[in-house]
Amino acid sequence: MDDKGSSKPERNFIGVPVSADAREAIARKLPRILPGKPVALDKWHFTLRFLGSTNREARDSIISRLSAAKLGPQFRVRFGSLGAFPNPRRARVLWLGVTQGGDRLSELAAIAEDAARNAGFAAEARGFTPHLTLSRLDPPQSVAELLAQNHSYDAETTVSSLIVYRSQLGGGPPRYEEVAKFPLAAVFPYK
Repeated sequence: MDDKGSSKPERNFIGVPVSADAREAIARKLPRILPGKPVALDKWHFTLRFLGSTNREARDSIISRLSAAKLGPQFRVRFGSLGAFPNPRRARVLWLGVTQGGDRLSELAAIAEDAARNAGFAAEARGFTPHLTLSRLDPPQSVAELLAQNHSYDAETTVSSLIVYRSQLGGGPPRYEEVAKFPLAAVFPYK
């Protein structure tokens, strides 16, 4: 990482990327027009822990803790159906849930939460819900009719790493840069 201007806080989060194949398979099945402001396909990821403004010392502490953490083996995530936060009638976020791998995503989120708390961040106020954010709605609106259509997304992605990202805002869509990457243990396909 380039340490130029490193004393200035940066906007960070801990996440898991979604494969290009999975993103494309999901995008093919999505309605043509999503309500709100859709997240660009190449930005799709699972956010395990949003950190926000992070100074270098806190970021380095998180990286150190994640380096030492036992992340376990790679695993598959299967996508399910659409959902909304905080609820379908007053949605701020349209998301895609998972039907497989959510328990392992939750385990990784707990590791990310532990690293953040030990670096001085306050505990996350909400529990972790494994989801892929597809669109942000401001002002909130109802997506109940869309959710009632019960779209199903039978796509999978392999989770092979956990990443600390730097998010850069302004001048167009957000840009995400990998700050540190932590691979999960390789799994061989023997049965």
